Amino acid sequence: MAPTRVTHPADDGRGEHFRLRIEGFGVGTWDLDLQTRDLEWSEMSKRLFGLAGDDVVSHDLFLSLLAPSDRDRVLQGIERSSENGAGFDVSFKVGGPSGKGQWIRARAGVIRDDSGSPRHLSGIFLDINEERHLEEALRSQENHLRSILETVPDAMIVIDSRGIMQLFSSAAERLFGYSRQEAIGRNVSILMPEPDQSRHDSYIVRYLKTNDPHIIGIGRIVTGKRRDGTTFPMHLSVGQTQRGGELYFTGFVRDLTEHQQTQARLQQLQSELVHVSRLTAMGEMASALAHELNQPLAAISNYMKGSRRLLAGSVDPNTTKIESALDRASEQALRAGQIIRRLRDFVSRGESEKRIESLSKLIEEAGALGLAGAREQNVQLRFNLDPKADLVLADRVQVQQVLVNLFRNALEAMAKSPQRELVVANKPVADDMIEVEVSDTGSGFQDDVIPNLFQTFFTTKETGMGVGLSISRSIIEAHGGRMWAESNASGGATFRFTLPAADEN
Repeated sequence: MAPTRVTHPADDGRGEHFRLRIEGFGVGTWDLDLQTRDLEWSEMSKRLFGLAGDDVVSHDLFLSLLAPSDRDRVLQGIERSSENGAGFDVSFKVGGPSGKGQWIRARAGVIRDDSGSPRHLSGIFLDINEERHLEEALRSQENHLRSILETVPDAMIVIDSRGIMQLFSSAAERLFGYSRQEAIGRNVSILMPEPDQSRHDSYIVRYLKTNDPHIIGIGRIVTGKRRDGTTFPMHLSVGQTQRGGELYFTGFVRDLTEHQQTQARLQQLQSELVHVSRLTAMGEMASALAHELNQPLAAISNYMKGSRRLLAGSVDPNTTKIESALDRASEQALRAGQIIRRLRDFVSRGESEKRIESLSKLIEEAGALGLAGAREQNVQLRFNLDPKADLVLADRVQVQQVLVNLFRNALEAMAKSPQRELVVANKPVADDMIEVEVSDTGSGFQDDVIPNLFQTFFTTKETGMGVGLSISRSIIEAHGGRMWAESNASGGATFRFTLPAADEN
């Protein structure tokens, strides 16, 4: 059905034929009298707005079909066309009951009367629903990507081929101390100390000439400089891309200050553990040696005394000299025993420094040392820690020594196991004690192993010395707790030890 038109000079048979053809492509035509506000639509125009073919169209009906937020823009566009003859081009959303959120673009030109005044807006309606939904999807994706980039902990900086910063993320603002407005448009070298600051532009020029990627795609540790002039270690990864024929570089920066502090703390902790371990091992060995050597020394002294009694009836002229030598030898054997006892007392005299410690913190720090390489061995770690049984009275370094020893033993025991799971748990037990459990899914114990497990110099390892578990038990007993081992349901080993609970007050 052809649209009803107000007759004006431009309206002829060819124009009508043209309108019919464009409507065949889903384009509606419309005409608005700027003086009377009479509105005429083609059948396709009505269809685009969700109206029936016999519906009467009016200016007010048209406005009522628009989404409320778009009505003022449409009216303002019509007024501009009425006042100065400007063309009309407005996109809006149909909000009527049958519109179903349809997006439409209205375009029109001004038709003037004989006096040259704007009289009609005559144009077309285009269905842009798909395009607008695509724009909204792209905008949503862009906003989502921007929100991700704004919340990632790593700073992101984009520069062009001249080293000028084009993007400066929120994380970069926090890290370097520059605002986005201060950084964008400036050379990225302001974020570097000398000599890199002076050399950076030449680095880019060399890359553009040689295409030799000294840092592109390769992460490395470099030094950054904040706005206040302070420097810090950072890990830098750089990628490149092209947009509109222009080359851009994107850098991701991670502050390594805390990481290096943590590494230094772990190294210090490891040194303390090694030192305490050696002292404790020396004490254990001194005690073991004293126990083992005192018996033969006492036997030597007894044999000396017996030999002297045998010489009592001898007429040998050297008897007196032999008796004197035997007496001196017996005295030296007794003196050797006293020296060993004093050495044992000296080594074992050192008292541990017990304080209120967080058990979860002790386990975390010990895990950083004793569980290194667990992920590479596909070991699953589960820390089932009860926060209500966290505070203990302990010597931090000594208890961590026990935990590190148990963790390393567990990793070694699970080296060839198909299932590798390490569980660390704690719970309160009787007598104001807290029990710590370390369970693995390793090879477990043979029946005759557990009774001898904590004896000095007893080991099931080919290269072990047999002092680790003995030292661990001595440390726990010195804390007033006890330590034992048992097989678990998975066939692996479970070690348990107790520590005195500390009062939170």
